[in-house]
Amino acid sequence: MTERFFLYDDIEDTRTRFVSFMGEQQRFDLAVVQTDRYYGKHLVLDLQGNRFAIIGRDDLEEEGYLESIFKLTDGEGDELRSFLNEIV
Repeated sequence: MTERFFLYDDIEDTRTRFVSFMGEQQRFDLAVVQTDRYYGKHLVLDLQGNRFAIIGRDDLEEEGYLESIFKLTDGEGDELRSFLNEIV
């Protein structure tokens, strides 16, 4: 067996918020991870849809970004964006 080559192998303290809320169009079950790893951005995991993204304020302002990453309609994306704008 060949020796494993790690690019990095770090352990970091994080703060994780688990949140579930019902929007007008769908339910959101999220884990939002705060870490120093991604330059102040948050790791947002959609627990129902099995998708995730590293999100910062600039990503929330990019048109269609959330809709594309999380496979949401425009209305669903607006609901998620509204919530994330409160915490990111």
